[in-house]
Amino acid sequence: MAENKRHDHRTTRRPDCVTEIRMANSFLIVSGYFKKDTTATAADKMARVLGAEAAATQELTYPA
Repeated sequence: MAENKRHDHRTTRRPDCVTEIRMANSFLIVSGYFKKDTTATAADKMARVLGAEAAATQELTYPA
C-alpha cells in the first residue's frame, strides 16, 4: 500500500509581530502576520478602527 504524504506548499515565514503577555500564572505568546501585498499602513488601519469605535459609542441626543 502506498503511503500518502501531504506536502505543505505554503512557505514558512517568521511572524511580523510577536506580543508576549503574562496573566497571573499564564504566559501568552501571540504571533501576527500581515498580508504581503497590502498598501494600507498599520496607522491607517488603526485610524479606521478608532473611527469606527468612536462612531459606535456616540450617544444619541433626543429633543425633549
